[in-house]
Amino acid sequence: MKYEKISTYSYNLHVIKTKKFKTVTVKINFKRKLSKEEITYRNMIVNMLCESTAEYPTKRLMSIATEDLYELYYKGMTYMSGKYSVLGFDVTFLNEEYTEKGMMDKSIKFLADLIFKPNVEKKGHKTVFNLENFKLAYNLLKDNIIASKEDPDSYSRIRMLENMEPNSYTSYRSCGYIEDLEKVDSEKLYNYYKSILTNDIIDIFVIGNVNERHIVKTIDEAFSKIKTLKKPSDSHFIRPKKVRFRPKTVKEKQKINQSKLVLGYKIDKMSDFELRYVLNVYSYILGGGPDSKLFKTVREENSLCYSISSVGQPLNSILTINAGIDKNNFKKTLLLIKKEVSNMKKGKFSDEDIIKAKITYINSLKELEDSPQSLLSLYAGIEYLKSDDIKERFNKINKVTHSDVIKLASKIHLDTIYLLEGEANEKA
Repeated sequence: MKYEKISTYSYNLHVIKTKKFKTVTVKINFKRKLSKEEITYRNMIVNMLCESTAEYPTKRLMSIATEDLYELYYKGMTYMSGKYSVLGFDVTFLNEEYTEKGMMDKSIKFLADLIFKPNVEKKGHKTVFNLENFKLAYNLLKDNIIASKEDPDSYSRIRMLENMEPNSYTSYRSCGYIEDLEKVDSEKLYNYYKSILTNDIIDIFVIGNVNERHIVKTIDEAFSKIKTLKKPSDSHFIRPKKVRFRPKTVKEKQKINQSKLVLGYKIDKMSDFELRYVLNVYSYILGGGPDSKLFKTVREENSLCYSISSVGQPLNSILTINAGIDKNNFKKTLLLIKKEVSNMKKGKFSDEDIIKAKITYINSLKELEDSPQSLLSLYAGIEYLKSDDIKERFNKINKVTHSDVIKLASKIHLDTIYLLEGEANEKA
């Protein structure tokens, strides 16, 4: 596998040349600082552009076009990355070796048209998105926002973060907000779309068995409409503003059988090594699987929960513990969780626990190499987060020691206790 980064006036092109896959994937990312009010707009842009283009104004015509390109697959997405919002579009298609000459250029042109030739119409003297497709995109996003509120697991995690630090980057809902959606119209959305093309930081990623010189030329021609001045990027990482001496407790009721307990911990002054490697080991030992401390103590030994896990969020300097419980077991479950977190600070875990955590991490790294999308995410992390490459990750995870985990444990502080309380009582 060979990686090359080509810098242009407007964007960075990242080419990952590999013979491992029969496909080629091209991905373009648009990145800007997170704004709560813009999250809904960015989700709408993805829905809108993936619904139709000027050349293919209906979903059916889009499907026919992808069939003609040997079942080309395309998608759009948005995600929050610390302080930034990333909006991405990509296409995956068979290498020309398995189709016919010229198909790569046609496939990349499809992606370029998806982005730069949207389905628009005139409204007086103004250009707006096609109203019929706007309604489809609008209703799709509305359904997604409603669904996120109706899913107890998703809702409880969102509400814990909103209570932990209101109006912060970490409190924003990635799906968007109904109140913001109701303010969007086709003209405002089109104007926002134009601001993305002229103001966002742009990176293009290509992975597959490609000719580097040819792919650079093809990308340059297909994306010639990008005329933005390339901007520097700040760090994505969020450091906690303050750490509470006493955790905040919040309870809400909902008509569900199983209550959802979410604990939010802030992690103070992590080193780069701690947030990238030690946190992975700590989180796995505490609540990363059936061998974890929380699973054994809270579920197996005391039968207090239906599920329990811990997840480290290094970008946000947060660790969360999620548990599905009976509402009457709240106090006892909380007590046992606190005890296990305290035991981590006291070093009450074995070298075998650390070895298992490292093996799990290393196996997940090996799996990255089996998927084009995972490799693209890896190289996006190298570009955006200054992450290490796979080889360096192997080396550094193996350097994590027992004392490293204890040192990190002392920096982890319980900030927010959130309980989404169900109405029924059940036995675990």
